[in-house]
Amino acid sequence: LLGLKTLDVLQKAVEHLADRDIDIDLATLPLDDEKTFEMLARGDTTGVFQCESSGVRDVLRKLGPDRFEDIIAVVALYRPGPMDNIPSYISRKHGNEVVDYLHDDLEDCLKETYGIPIYQEQVMQMAQELAGYTLGGADLLRRAMGKKIKAEMDAQQETFVAGAKDRGVDERTSARIFETIAKFVGYGFNKAHAASYALIAYQTAYLKANYPVEFLAASMTLDMGNTDKLAIYKQELAKNRIDLLPPDVNRSGVDFTVASIADETEDEEKPIGGIHYALAAIKGVGRAAMADLVGERDANGPFRTAYELASRLDAHVLNRRQLEQLVQAGAFDTLDGNRARTFDAIDQILGHAQS
Repeated sequence: LLGLKTLDVLQKAVEHLADRDIDIDLATLPLDDEKTFEMLARGDTTGVFQCESSGVRDVLRKLGPDRFEDIIAVVALYRPGPMDNIPSYISRKHGNEVVDYLHDDLEDCLKETYGIPIYQEQVMQMAQELAGYTLGGADLLRRAMGKKIKAEMDAQQETFVAGAKDRGVDERTSARIFETIAKFVGYGFNKAHAASYALIAYQTAYLKANYPVEFLAASMTLDMGNTDKLAIYKQELAKNRIDLLPPDVNRSGVDFTVASIADETEDEEKPIGGIHYALAAIKGVGRAAMADLVGERDANGPFRTAYELASRLDAHVLNRRQLEQLVQAGAFDTLDGNRARTFDAIDQILGHAQS
């Protein structure tokens, strides 16, 4: 079982949308969304699963994906070995290189990938179509090629060439095709695996393209302990005209939360929305303490002063260090805009709370 924080990002984003009465079912997203493919083709993929590296962005910009199968192919091809086929895949997609199916009988197997065998499943289909393999026999061929044991390979080549001959394919052609397949299988990817990765990549891209505020709030929450990643997301917010609002004991949540969504506008200067900085993302304050603080605020109303805040929380919840961090981060600014005054009063605040 492979655990992915990306699944939590998706779930968080869906929950943010539900707060706005927007019901999104990830399992039934349309796989032909124009905005999603336009964003992928720009290489605008910060936060998009499997597509964040500069290399993949470059491939996406050159490829200009416009169908779900292109995403599956990129996931499978962008690895050592298969990467050699990327330029040819791009050229064939754009009609700049002749598509070669190796043999007319293999067009159905290879049409989706412009004549380039990318997936292990394609190898199995090719063996069935050209050499009459059963599905079980084709799987044994795939395994034998993966092991690269010469004796097994020689035996499989005999079977392949003989089967192809029975179907009217001359030995030289079938031997050449076998060698092409054998070279590929050493690094061939399982399409089912690539497709499931591609689906998660598409889901993240869809949410980012259509609901960037909710998606980026969710992404920042799952990376709140990584200040380098948060800095990257801060740049992404600026690029998408989303305000990052400072932490505030009366407005911020434990996690990053959606502050507002603007009405649609053509004004490129106007923000499209805002995100409240997460209280738990402030270093040194602790998630449990911030959960208690937010719980008290939600149950009994906003805090009017720092003294009131401290007195409404149990003494063990907030200590000097935590108060210092909150004040320095600006979380008390809406209670008193003078941070130095609030900071100097921390001993009094704690004494007042204890009494």
